[in-house]
Amino acid sequence: MNSKKKLFRLATLGCRTNQYESQAYRDQLLGLGYKEAEEGEAADLCIVNTCTVTESADRSSRHQIRVLKRENPGAELVVTGCLAQRQPDELLQLGGVSKVVPNLKKERLVAELFPGDEIPEFSVKNFEGQTRAFVKVQDGCNSFCTYCIIPYVRGRSRSREIGTVVAEVEQLVVAGFKEVVITGINVGDFEGGLAKLVRAVDGIDGLQRLRISSIDPDEVDEELGDVVLNGRTTCRSMHIVLQSGSDGVLKRMNRKYTRKIFLDTIERLRHADPDFTFTTDVIVGFPGESEADFEATLEVIRETGFVKVHMFPFSPRERTRAALYFDQLAPELINERKQRVLQLSEEVAFKRRERYLGSKMMVLTEKQNRGHSDNFLEVSIVGGELKPNELLDVTITENTPEGLVGEV
Repeated sequence: MNSKKKLFRLATLGCRTNQYESQAYRDQLLGLGYKEAEEGEAADLCIVNTCTVTESADRSSRHQIRVLKRENPGAELVVTGCLAQRQPDELLQLGGVSKVVPNLKKERLVAELFPGDEIPEFSVKNFEGQTRAFVKVQDGCNSFCTYCIIPYVRGRSRSREIGTVVAEVEQLVVAGFKEVVITGINVGDFEGGLAKLVRAVDGIDGLQRLRISSIDPDEVDEELGDVVLNGRTTCRSMHIVLQSGSDGVLKRMNRKYTRKIFLDTIERLRHADPDFTFTTDVIVGFPGESEADFEATLEVIRETGFVKVHMFPFSPRERTRAALYFDQLAPELINERKQRVLQLSEEVAFKRRERYLGSKMMVLTEKQNRGHSDNFLEVSIVGGELKPNELLDVTITENTPEGLVGEV
C-alpha cells in the first residue's frame, strides 16, 4: 500500500470486542503517521470491522461498506470482522472492496497493509471521545450454542496473559480513563480464572471503576462473586445472560445453566448488596418456543428487575443446529413477543429505579450532561454544562422513562 496516504476512516459494527480491535487499528495507524478523517473529508484508507451475529448485522455491515465506498471513492477499502470470516468471497464481489481480512488474521491487518514498516503493537492506548475504555482479555468460544455462529467465525477460546492485560489497563489509567470494562467473546472462559484477573486489575493504582462485560450465570462462581462484591473498583452491576427463562428452551439452545442457576446467581449477589443491578440478553422466538416457555422468560424478567434488557428476535444462522429445527416460529409471532418483552422491560426498569429517588450516587459524566452510576443506572444531570469523565456526587430528583434525573 502507498504509505503516502494519510487519512483513514474506521467503521465498527457489533460487540465491544470489535470496538476494542478497531481502537487498536486506530492506534496503529496514528503511530504510522496517519490521521483520522473528519466529517466531510475523503479518506485514503477505510476499514470496516463487521458483525454477523444476526441477519440484521449482516445487512448493516454490507450497508456500511457501500456507504464508505460512496463517500470515499478513492479509498482502499478493507473489510474484516466476523462477516469477513464467514463470507470473504461474497464481500470481495461487492464493488470497491480492496481486501478482506478474516478474523483469524485481523491482528495482522495493518502489518499486511504496510509490509516492511515497523508496526506499533496491536493494543489499545486510548479511546478517543469515550469515558469508558474496553480491554479485550479473551477471544473465541467453545460453547457452540445451537443458535450461535460466533464459534465458527471467532474460533476456539484463547486468553491473553494477565500481566499483559494489567500493563494495558495501567496505560489507559495514565491516559486519564477512570473506568475500564474487561471484555471478550466469552470472558467467563478466561484461562487461569476470571476472578484472578479481576483481582489483579482491581489492584491498579488510579483505576476507579472496573466492569465485566457479558457473562453466563454458571461462570459467576463464589470466588468471582466475592471479588466483584468486595473489590476496591469493581462496580455493583453485571450483565448476566439469560436468553430464556424456560429450561426446555435453554436445553435446546445448548446453554450450560438452568433457570434455577440463573436465579440463584442473581439472588446471591443481590442478597449481599441490595443495590446490585443486572442487565441481560434475551432471545425471543427461538424455534419451538411455546407460550408457556415465553411466559417463563417474562416471569424471570419480572422477578429479577433488570435495569436493561437487550432483546434479540431469533435469527437463523447458517451452519448452526437451530437453523435446521423444523419448528420455526412465524415472524408475526416473534414480533408480537418482542413488543411484549420491550414493554415489560421498560416497566421493571422504571420500577427498579424508583428506589433511588432522593438518594445520592457517584456518576461518571459522559456526553451531554449524562452519565452512569457504578451500578449502571443512567443519570441525566441538570444544571450547567459539565465536562465528560468527571466523577460527581449527584442527588437523584426524578425518575423518567428515559432514566434518572439528578443535580450536583
